[in-house]
Amino acid sequence: MIPKELIQKVRRIEITTKRVVDSVLSGGYHSAFKGKGMEFSEVREYVEGDDIRSIDWNVTARMGAPYVKKHIEERELTVMLMVDASASGSFGTVNKFKGEVAVELCALLAFSAIKNNDRVGLIIFSDDIERYIPPQKGRNHVLYVIRELLYFKPKNTGTDIDKALSYLNLVQTKKAVVFLVSDFFSPPFENALRVSARRHDLIACPVTDPRETEFPDAGLVELEDAETGETVLVDSGSTAFRTFYARKTAERREKVSSLFTANGIDEIAIATETEYVDALVKFFRKRERMLGR
Repeated sequence: MIPKELIQKVRRIEITTKRVVDSVLSGGYHSAFKGKGMEFSEVREYVEGDDIRSIDWNVTARMGAPYVKKHIEERELTVMLMVDASASGSFGTVNKFKGEVAVELCALLAFSAIKNNDRVGLIIFSDDIERYIPPQKGRNHVLYVIRELLYFKPKNTGTDIDKALSYLNLVQTKKAVVFLVSDFFSPPFENALRVSARRHDLIACPVTDPRETEFPDAGLVELEDAETGETVLVDSGSTAFRTFYARKTAERREKVSSLFTANGIDEIAIATETEYVDALVKFFRKRERMLGR
């Protein structure tokens, strides 16, 4: 049985998300991604300004007047949501946990997809593949995906992006639009990332919290790695420590971002302290300009 509170939470997410999709994201999503190509729709009479290369000479000869072929974009896409469910997602110091932001982001993307009649699939991963839902269409399917994201309890606490992307390449043989949502605290994953970027339209969505880049002065603090359980005692009152911490986290983030750039992967930076809708709108507009739509 699904708890009543969970059903209510899914419903609240649906209402909020659909409002944003209808008012802000719908047109941007449609323009940001290419369809499979162009397919023939019908023929119609030639009008001044039509491209003469589109004239259907067989119909023209039969009708005794010029006719042109009309094509429409074959729109249907497959959207795969890859969501990091490792223990570090339970961290958050501002408005929400990173994991909560990831779920809401995925809800927006899923409802944007079904509004455009696209299929949506889900891979939840830690340092193993925790859950796979094959792509399908429709509101009920998306509500099922969101319910899984909210309700699912991963067995493991670590992160293995290499394994997750290798699994994606195994189960999704046709090209898909893939949103990889993670904080990217993972062992090396460059090889699988490179392969996935060649096969799919891969978009990285790093989710961060401000305390991961700037440590406050709070005296002696015991830190615990949520994924490994390891602990360390640090003196956050030390300027040298805070400087070292900021430099190391900036270096790590730059290394990951450079990896995306080197493989032609777009990045949507999501943070717990900012509005992720703005980041999505900015990304869609950038894509729209690139595609010349």
